[in-house]
Amino acid sequence: MMETVAGSGIYALDTGRIRDDFPILHTLVHGKPLVYLDNGATSQKPLQVIRSIEDYYRQINSNVHRGVHHLSQQATDAFEAARTKVAEFIGARHTHEVIFTRGTTESINLVASSFGRENLKEGDEVLITAMEHHSNIVPWQMLCEEKGARLQVIPISQIGELELTEFHRMLNSRVKILALTHVSNTLGTINPLKEIIDSAHRHRIPVLVDAAQSVLHLHPDVQELDCEFMAFSGHKVCGPTGIGVLYGKQDFLNAMPPWQGGGEMIKTVTFEKTTYNELPFKFEAGTPDIAGAIGLRAALEYLQVTGTDKIFHYERQLLEYATGKLQQIEGLRIYGSAAQKASVISFNIEGLHPYDVGVILDQSGIAVRTGHHCTQPLMDFYGIPGTVRASLAFYNNFEDIDTLCNAVRNAIRMLR
Repeated sequence: MMETVAGSGIYALDTGRIRDDFPILHTLVHGKPLVYLDNGATSQKPLQVIRSIEDYYRQINSNVHRGVHHLSQQATDAFEAARTKVAEFIGARHTHEVIFTRGTTESINLVASSFGRENLKEGDEVLITAMEHHSNIVPWQMLCEEKGARLQVIPISQIGELELTEFHRMLNSRVKILALTHVSNTLGTINPLKEIIDSAHRHRIPVLVDAAQSVLHLHPDVQELDCEFMAFSGHKVCGPTGIGVLYGKQDFLNAMPPWQGGGEMIKTVTFEKTTYNELPFKFEAGTPDIAGAIGLRAALEYLQVTGTDKIFHYERQLLEYATGKLQQIEGLRIYGSAAQKASVISFNIEGLHPYDVGVILDQSGIAVRTGHHCTQPLMDFYGIPGTVRASLAFYNNFEDIDTLCNAVRNAIRMLR
């Protein structure tokens, strides 16, 4: 029987009502009800988000910031209201500290290209961790190759926690930026960001936080964390694809040069010289994803109405239940058992390839992710080609987990 109310007291969620807001959850896959457990790759979208995008295109479709006509002013107001909502949601001090990008990847590339090129020289270091997504590895590799700098990697333990003693040893005056994930997209590890950021600041090292996996589940506050930069993607917080956010402290953003040229990011242009625009427009060249920003605002409002604290506590219940059920399956190994962990479970079954397991699960209507999850160095650390990853969200229920476990047992019977 489907869960209708999960949790207790102030943390109770009406999961039946929530699931009704997500039309895709009522579709069939291979004739079976969809069990969507690939939230680490992208989240599903509630009707409120879908309708906000449709309303924009139906009623106020126009370019922003450039027109004096009524539709342009309406579109501009809606677009900037989205920026205000993002700033409020993440605790930014100023709305102009919110830069709209295409996603986490572009946000990190912006910082690497602008801040990095301005501040790194030969012999300097960039510090990352062994659990990073490729999006927080490759831009820094490219920068280090260009500048003659070194990429240094904070190691992790077998259970998927950062080796903090080694981290503290690696802090020195050569490190010009620390870039790390808040939540590992593969292991689910929640890194102790406040402690890490405070330690970095004692060495005057700025910090970029990859919050792609944490904004939906943990609702980080940039002022509490005191990070210099934070990046996340709209599509992982129930918003549309193609829209993302870079938060940056205004002093850092003001000191950084633009990384793309074009319309909107300028004040004046002559053939001899260009004067750049003020924040946030200095970093938003060209026509932005207006509908995406409006959809992102609707998504964040939806999460606030649902209750971010409720989401956090409910997802912890889902994680504990799923971990316990999966551990009962003979031959199944879970990768990542950090003391602080978000709702991600990566596992393998002895003797079976994760891809084969994923195919069987798909035939049961279950969407999971298989492979290296854009964390190939992490897979090398564990000596495996990849894992099956089940990533949970607040619109999942306990029945989804039971269905997953039954299908895993069925896959074992079929493949052995």
